[in-house]
Amino acid sequence: KDAHAQVRAVMFRSSNRLLKFTPKDGLSVLVFGTLTVYGPRGEYQITAEYLEPKGVGALQLAFEQLKARLEAEGLFDAARKRPLPRLPRKIGIVTSPSGAAVRDMLNIFARRCPGLAILIHPVPVQGKGSAPEIAAAVARLGARRDLDVVIVARGGGSLEDLWAFNEEAVARAIASSAVPVISAVGHETDV
Repeated sequence: KDAHAQVRAVMFRSSNRLLKFTPKDGLSVLVFGTLTVYGPRGEYQITAEYLEPKGVGALQLAFEQLKARLEAEGLFDAARKRPLPRLPRKIGIVTSPSGAAVRDMLNIFARRCPGLAILIHPVPVQGKGSAPEIAAAVARLGARRDLDVVIVARGGGSLEDLWAFNEEAVARAIASSAVPVISAVGHETDV
């Protein structure tokens, strides 16, 4: 609806489950669908197939909603942060074994800390199914007693490319890790 008129809309579960954000009252959205007639009332309605927040991308809105929810649960409280060791002896890295990010890190570690032991846990860093693999790798390395720190790493990319690292399962795996975790994802600081 707008200030002058309204059209009823319906979105069935099969389409709704594909949304990356939760629609809220008052949110301006772009609706993609088909115009249909609701027979029992003889009214036009839009059968929505996809919604996108107007002005903000669906992924960005989903990220902000998830971040707010996890923050309300206390997952980002400063008291939860584990101190980083001053001189780590063994580091675990969750990343793609063939990406530029891991090559850069290994190069820097070789120059600055030649005796440092490094364990790489290979995972896909983008695409369908990568988030559960990243979360599982963080959980596995976070449970090890021989690691001083875990780094979750990937080079830069678009929001869509980096999305696997924004999934709730990854955030919860990091929060549950007994080993301190450093995020080295993308090029944006403090996110």
